[in-house]
Amino acid sequence: MREKTLNWRKGTVKWSHFTGEKYAVFRSLGKEINICTLSVVTLAAVLIPGSATAQTENNKEKQARLAADSEYNLDELEVLGTRVPLSPEHSVRIVQVLTRQQIEATSAQSVNDLLKLVAGVDVRQRGAYGVQTDIGVNGGTSDQLTVLLNGINISNPHTGHLTVDLPVSVNDIERIEVLEGGASRVYGSSAFSGAINIVTQKDQKETLGLNLQGGSFGTLAADANLNFKGTNIANRVAGGYSRSDGGTVNSDFNKGNFFWNGNYSNSEIVLNWQAGMSTMNYGANTFYSAAYNNQYEENRRYLVSVSAETKGKIHFMPSLYWNRSLDHYLLFRNNPAAYENFHQTNVYGVNLNSYVDWSMGKTAFGVEVRNEGIISSSLGKPLEEKEYVKVPGQNANYTHGENRTNVSYYLEHDLLLDRVTISLGLLANMNTALDYRYRLYPGVDISWRPVNGWKLYASFNQALRMPTFTDLYYKSPTINGNIGLKPEKSTDYTLGVQYSSPAFQAKLKGFYRKGTDMIDWVKYSADDSYHSANFKLNNMGVELTTQLNFKELWGEQSFLKQLNVSYAYIYQQREDNKQVYDSNYALDYLKNKFVASLSHHLIGKLDAQWDVRLQHRNGAFILYEDGKNTGILTPYGTYCLLDLKLQWSEPKYTLFIQGNNLTNKHYYDLSNVEQPGFWFMGGIKVKL
Repeated sequence: MREKTLNWRKGTVKWSHFTGEKYAVFRSLGKEINICTLSVVTLAAVLIPGSATAQTENNKEKQARLAADSEYNLDELEVLGTRVPLSPEHSVRIVQVLTRQQIEATSAQSVNDLLKLVAGVDVRQRGAYGVQTDIGVNGGTSDQLTVLLNGINISNPHTGHLTVDLPVSVNDIERIEVLEGGASRVYGSSAFSGAINIVTQKDQKETLGLNLQGGSFGTLAADANLNFKGTNIANRVAGGYSRSDGGTVNSDFNKGNFFWNGNYSNSEIVLNWQAGMSTMNYGANTFYSAAYNNQYEENRRYLVSVSAETKGKIHFMPSLYWNRSLDHYLLFRNNPAAYENFHQTNVYGVNLNSYVDWSMGKTAFGVEVRNEGIISSSLGKPLEEKEYVKVPGQNANYTHGENRTNVSYYLEHDLLLDRVTISLGLLANMNTALDYRYRLYPGVDISWRPVNGWKLYASFNQALRMPTFTDLYYKSPTINGNIGLKPEKSTDYTLGVQYSSPAFQAKLKGFYRKGTDMIDWVKYSADDSYHSANFKLNNMGVELTTQLNFKELWGEQSFLKQLNVSYAYIYQQREDNKQVYDSNYALDYLKNKFVASLSHHLIGKLDAQWDVRLQHRNGAFILYEDGKNTGILTPYGTYCLLDLKLQWSEPKYTLFIQGNNLTNKHYYDLSNVEQPGFWFMGGIKVKL
């Protein structure tokens, strides 16, 4: 650890960050640590009439304690943003961060559940515990999002449905960082509407963790983790298993995961590595066709990556990665021969990034080569019989295939002034599936700090996204891909303001995304099949996020601990005149989303957290009853969900009980895929 210390009595604080642990946030990314010394007394006087006298006294006590300690530690927050590490005051993008403390307090069972607490994120879940979930940002679809694991791109070119099949559990995660808006010049063409970076835990001590829970619908889950260290080297190994009968018809599942990550550091270089595997088998109910409620699917994922960073004047940050996903889909669970598909996707990538500090700021430059390939029983171009590949463990062959290579050159310069930061970037991108021409995608991000605690943002970014292999090639009686699809293109504009103090933080932003050749699966009549098609679509909206820390106002003995309230509003505008009868994804966006989380103390070491979500989804779906099309368009409408978690915490163990969807609300986020009602869980977490 490297520490920087400033004197608190001069209105400053101490923070810390990892000097070389790229996977802590992937050091080629930006950092943001919001630091402000606005008087708690002043804020309390504004927020809580009549409390100024008491708070002045509390503040005096606090200042005395801090003076005795000489230093005050803030939690580190290094997050996505740019291709070079910037000092905290120079960050140029608004990033939403879910910290480890928030993760432990919530009743979330998966990464997907955690992201439901971010107002700008749309989580369309098909089953509990993260069983095949679509995640979109600011009105975008799951195919338009880049997901990173410790800074490594793990997005799936087969389909966005499988992108968040992760080899890590909630207990493995240190924090989640959400960058909303186009980010192609930082993370490549797949970061069309935003990027999510999942940062895993790494204890500084040798520890053993065991976690066990169970509850409704025969649900059981267990996982364990082990941290071990040596001279200049550290490793963490984790694994887990979960199963459930499911909360609705044919929604049972069993899941397993294994994950290993580590690092080595000396005076010249830092090396980071990770390897993971996940397996998931589940009843797919009406996932892909509402006419059939006995579908079934099996998914496997493997990933490996190695990255490094030198510590010289010029920082070289190469990374090498491989992802593989296997998918087996059955239309009839008890009759595989009737209709089934097999898919294997492989992604190989190398990223050669570097940056240099000089008198005019920081300059980053690099190149990424990413090869995406699929072999399948249905997706891609037909193979010659001699090119067929046997499906492992099955009496079947992969008879189709497709392959494409994406080459991206990056250039970015960050100009660092006294109260202004300007980040200028350019992506030059070529994809062999289009042609061998390079296309340019620029971006500009600006932040201005007029006074301490306040920051204003403005961004302009352009992005490109290639269609998934499913968009291009999928064919069935109810779904028709389109080999003639064009890549999606967008121009993003964002304005935002942020205020930070120890007791209160707030972020407000507005955005506008002008989309060309956007991709969606649509019907043009009630009797039509779904087609993948291009059309013009613009997204615009506003988002407000606030956080109130009661302990900063009332001290450590405060009954209330923290309140988070956020709201997002999105409006879409289509520019083409072709009438769409029904949309499967893009037009069924989350128009209004309100999220509130309140954590408070109860008695002894017992704490509680309440999570409320109020959501209104635009659009409608064609209602099926007993597998038959009624021809009735049913609006998604509005619903409200309430979750509660009670947690008793001891130094070496934690006991908890929780209830999700306490009001037993049955609702839909996807066409005809009913979500479960009330779900009870309880468990224990042990750390030695």
